[in-house]
Amino acid sequence: MQRNMVSIKAAEISTPPAWALIEHQLIRLMEKAVDLAAQKYGRLDGTPYNVNDVDDTYEAHSYKGLLYAIGADERVLEIGLQEWNAITRLYDDGIVRREDEPQHPEFRVQLHNEYYNLNGPADWFHMGEGNQSFYCFGLADPTHPENIRRAKRFAAMYMAEDPEAPNYDPEYKIIRSPFHGSVGPRFHADLALAKVLLDPVYYPGGVAHGHAQRSNLYPVVEDLEENWFENPGRAEEILKIFDDVVLNGDIPDNLAATALMTNAYLYTSEEKYKRWVLEYTEAWMDRTRANNGIIPDNVGPTGKVGEQRNGQWWGGFYGWNSRNSARNAFLAATIAAECALLLTGDFGYLEFIRSQIEFLLSLAKTREDGQLLVPTRITQNGWEGYQPRGIQWLARVYHASMGARDYELIARLRAGERENDWNEVEVAGDRSSGNLEARFNYYDGVNPDWPEKRLQAEYQYVLAMYEFMRCDSRDTAQIIAENRWPPNPVVTKGITQVTMGSPQPIYNGGLLRATVRYFDMDRARPGLPKDVAALVDKLESDRVGIQLVNLNRTETRNVIVQAGAFGEHQFTQVKFQTIDQEKALENTIPVDSKYFVVQLPPSTNIRLEGAMRRFVNQPSYAFPWHGDRVPMPFR
Repeated sequence: MQRNMVSIKAAEISTPPAWALIEHQLIRLMEKAVDLAAQKYGRLDGTPYNVNDVDDTYEAHSYKGLLYAIGADERVLEIGLQEWNAITRLYDDGIVRREDEPQHPEFRVQLHNEYYNLNGPADWFHMGEGNQSFYCFGLADPTHPENIRRAKRFAAMYMAEDPEAPNYDPEYKIIRSPFHGSVGPRFHADLALAKVLLDPVYYPGGVAHGHAQRSNLYPVVEDLEENWFENPGRAEEILKIFDDVVLNGDIPDNLAATALMTNAYLYTSEEKYKRWVLEYTEAWMDRTRANNGIIPDNVGPTGKVGEQRNGQWWGGFYGWNSRNSARNAFLAATIAAECALLLTGDFGYLEFIRSQIEFLLSLAKTREDGQLLVPTRITQNGWEGYQPRGIQWLARVYHASMGARDYELIARLRAGERENDWNEVEVAGDRSSGNLEARFNYYDGVNPDWPEKRLQAEYQYVLAMYEFMRCDSRDTAQIIAENRWPPNPVVTKGITQVTMGSPQPIYNGGLLRATVRYFDMDRARPGLPKDVAALVDKLESDRVGIQLVNLNRTETRNVIVQAGAFGEHQFTQVKFQTIDQEKALENTIPVDSKYFVVQLPPSTNIRLEGAMRRFVNQPSYAFPWHGDRVPMPFR
C-alpha cells in the first residue's frame, strides 16, 4: 500500500439518503442476477448455450469486470473471466475438435490466436462491442498474466508486428481494410458477403435491418440494380468493384483500434502503444482539417481521401451516407480523441470531435415549433436526415474539457429541444445513449433528483431481467434449440455516471472515463467497500464534489479515492466539514497526490470537495498499492 496517503475521517451520523440505499441494492441485485444467469444459460465451465457471432456472444456476457471494479462481489469477476475464457476457447481455431463432435448448426469458428478472424463481422463496430469485457478486466485485475499477454498480442496485430496480421500500413498511416483481424485485412468478398452489405433486408414498415445499402458503391456504381447477383457476369463485375471500392482502404470506424492500443499501454506503460495511437489519430485529424472540419469516411490504399471513389470524400462503409451515418462517424473518432487526450493531457485532440459537431450545427434548421434539427447524412443531393440531436458525443467532449465552448454547444441543443424532456430518465440497457441529457442537467443545477431517478431506472431494468430469468421454465434442450439472445443483467451506465462522475464507456469499444474511482483499502481490491455508496454531486474544470455513505451500522470502512479512471488526474487539496461541539468546521488539507483515504465509521457520511489538476499524470491500470506501473508477473 502506498505510504503517507492523506487520510480523512467522517464524523457525521445521519439517515442515509435514498440514492445511497438504491445504489447498494442495485449492486446486490446484479450480483444475484449474475449468478442466476450463469447457472441457467451456460455450462459449468462458462460455455454459453446460445450461439451467435462471437462478438455477440462476448457482448451478451459483458461488463462484469466493470461491475466488480465498481464494488460487486468477487464472484462476479470469477464468472466474467470464466465465461470470457470459455467463449474464447469455443470459437478459437486452435482448439482441436473431433469430426463427430456435435455442434450447434449456427456455430462457426471465428477466432484465431484468440482474436477475430474473417469468418464473422470483423469490423471495429462489432469487434468493439465484443472487446468491452476484455477491456474491463484491466480495471478488475491488471496483474492477470494471461490478459497482459493477450493485450500485447492483440495490439501487435495492428502495429505491423504480427506477420499473420498485416493490418496497418505505417507509411500511409492507414488500417488497410474495413474488415480485418488476426489473419490480416480482407481485400476480397465472396457473393454472400457482398449481398449482406449491398442488399438491405427490410422490417415491416420499411425500416432497413443491418448496414446494407446499394449506395455503398456510389459513385462508381450510381444506381445498383436490385437483382445484380442473378446474372453471373454482372455479379462478378460487382464483386470486383466491391473489392476495389469498399474493401481497399481505411474508414473512420477503424479509429476504435486506438482503445486496443491504449489498453495495452495501460497494462505495460510501453511508449510504442502511445506513439501508435497518436500517429493514427493525428493522420485522421489532418484529413478532417483538410475537409472543412468534417471527417472523410473513405481513404484509399495510399492514404488519399476518396482515392477509390473518384475523389468523393463520403460514401465509405459505415460512412456519412449509411443508415447510422452520424452515429458511426462520431463513435470511433470519439474513442480516439478520448484515448489521445488520456495519453498526452493535450486537450487539442477534442477538436477532432468538436469541429464536426460545430460543422453540423452550422447546417441546422429550426422547425416551426422551434425544434432544432441537425443533418445526419449526406447523399448526392446534399445533407439530409435532419433530426433532433442528443448529446451522446458532445457530452463526452464536455466531460473531458469542462470548457465554456462545449457547454454553450450543449446549451444550444437544449434550448432547441421540443420533443424530449431533458430531466427524464429512460429504463434501458447499456446499449442506449445513457440519458446523458438528464445527467448534464443535474450537474447544471436543474435536475436535482437525477441520481435517485437514474439508479431507480437501472434497478427497474435489472429487476425485470432477474424476474424473467427466475420465471424462465425452459429446460436446457429448449434453450439451446431456441437459441435466443440470453439475458445480460449487468447494467452499468447509470451506476458509472453516479459514482464516478462520468459518461459510461462508449458501447462499441470505448474505455472507462472517470472523474474519480474507488478502492477498498482493507480488502486491497478495486471498488467501493461493501455497504459504502458514492455520489459525484459536482463537476467543474478544477474540482469535484463527492458524497460517501457507510450504510453499515457496526463496522468501519476505509475508501481510497483515486483521481481519474487510471490515475490520470491529481488532487491538490480536499475540503470537508467536521463537527466540533455541534459546530460545523470547514477543513482544507493539501493532498498533491492521485489518492487520498476516507475513513467511514459506522453509519457515517461525508461530503468532500477535491481540487484537482486533470490529465497531468501518465495513466495506468495500476492500483494504488502497485505504484505508478502495473507489476509485471512475466515480461
